[in-house]
Amino acid sequence: MTRMARFDSPFLLGFDQVERLLDRVARSGGDGYPPYNVEEVETDTGVLLKITLAVAGFSTDELSVSIEANQLIIRGRQSDEEGRAYLHRGIAARQFQRAFVLAEGIEILGANLENGLLAISLERKTPEEIVQQIKITTNGS
Repeated sequence: MTRMARFDSPFLLGFDQVERLLDRVARSGGDGYPPYNVEEVETDTGVLLKITLAVAGFSTDELSVSIEANQLIIRGRQSDEEGRAYLHRGIAARQFQRAFVLAEGIEILGANLENGLLAISLERKTPEEIVQQIKITTNGS
């Protein structure tokens, strides 16, 4: 399979990282487990983002939320309980990893597990616009 360059314009300089990011997102399609929602929530201080994952059966000890290389990584790991004899097992001990790519300026405010739903609150900080003048020199000065 040949790879098509998305940012091959001479006016888009230094966007190779964005292209790698798009490739990473395309590869992380996953199996759809656990299901999740992403929503915007209006508050008194502004608009927050909220990611909610359905993680019924997981305890806080079995979940981890971390930021790695501009990605929000949520992992869940359940282990089989020793000494149990199941006559029927319809609820399997599972593990998962779900990744969300974060834009610059996104901050994680916190994570809360309640009623089998893991809610992660994020805030988008508005970056300051910086105008910079570049001094033009000649070979003689």
